[in-house]
Amino acid sequence: MGFSLLAVDQNGATMLVLNNLARTAPSARCMLRRAFASSTSSQPLKQTALHDFHVKNGGKMVEFAGWAMPVQYSSLGVLASHMWTRQKASLFDVSHMLQTRWTGKDRTKFLESLVVADVEGLPVGSSTLSLFTNENGGIIDDTVVNKQDDKGFYVVSNAGCAEKDLAHIRAHLKKFQDRGGDVDVKVLEDVSLVALQGPSAAQVISALSGQDLASFGFMSGRWMDIKGIPVYISRCGYTGEDGFEISVPHEEVVRFSEMLLDHPDVELAGLGARDSLRLEAGLCLYGHDLDDTVTPVEGGLTWTIGKRRREEGGFLGADKIIPQIGKAVPRRRVGLVVEGAPAREGAEIFNAEGESIGKITSGCPSPVLKKNIAMGYVKNGFHKQGTELQVKVRNRMQKAKITKMPFVPQNYYRGA
Repeated sequence: MGFSLLAVDQNGATMLVLNNLARTAPSARCMLRRAFASSTSSQPLKQTALHDFHVKNGGKMVEFAGWAMPVQYSSLGVLASHMWTRQKASLFDVSHMLQTRWTGKDRTKFLESLVVADVEGLPVGSSTLSLFTNENGGIIDDTVVNKQDDKGFYVVSNAGCAEKDLAHIRAHLKKFQDRGGDVDVKVLEDVSLVALQGPSAAQVISALSGQDLASFGFMSGRWMDIKGIPVYISRCGYTGEDGFEISVPHEEVVRFSEMLLDHPDVELAGLGARDSLRLEAGLCLYGHDLDDTVTPVEGGLTWTIGKRRREEGGFLGADKIIPQIGKAVPRRRVGLVVEGAPAREGAEIFNAEGESIGKITSGCPSPVLKKNIAMGYVKNGFHKQGTELQVKVRNRMQKAKITKMPFVPQNYYRGA
């Protein structure tokens, strides 16, 4: 399935190429529209250490969060890549994500002032999804916090929020240090990040490392040596499948990726498949399904707030967020199955009486379910599973129904 809606020249500038748009997979068109819409800067695009590797392997490069990233590869279209990930294993470059290391004797206290997780209670080698919040209880970003060892935390945040996150962290860091706090936050600028996702992922890593991974559970991490390459590997990902995110030195990431691709079950995958995979898994994309006006309760992410944190607070916006827990809030994030044409971001949601009650934030055809799925926000009271609604698509009202998420069951490895 050929397409080249967006390409990136050698100087990193974007150019629009429309000749194959009509033949582009719907999920790819959705991802490409997002990429192009976000390209507002005249600055050269940043490139990951795998940029030339992507181009060599037929990657179709687009602008995403200020980076030149592959949306798909010539070997597999977006639909085929999506299904390959569900059935075997795909390798994604996620090096555009922000990787930081938090150290110092007061690191836990400082980190807990900014995120909602019970960081203190994390065992060494474990991780959790958490949220940076603001004073109004809104979500600044979602992030994964790893208790990497007994000396520090390894934190991975979204590429599109990197500058905002760092400004937020540094502003509070200075205040904390000025009060005598002992903590340091370092951006890890010498490592790439790749994700191997799919049911064959563990078999591939086990074969390369020579280690039995039966005790390596979901949301845990460890240092490993893979064919002489030192990596930090976490059993997690953003597709709903079993898999790993692997932090690799820049100078070794091409060789490491080539070793993974030598396995017959591994193919390269880009942003197009990643977007449809995460939506099937009911996972949010920051800047679309979450933003700094949405609270964790409205976003359906109350579970990220640790029990102790609910009782003690101590994080930004706690006075706004904690009283919402277990109570009615103005809006709720929901999943929908939509009849007719796919409902895209911005499509308006109506109740049976024709009253506007919300908007779609993400939507695409589900390759697995062969149905149009979407995520959005509706007024409280219309969020219950099975509620029948309407979505306005191309000026036509289409039937929609609130559906439990994830749309496709998640297959995370919980242990032997």
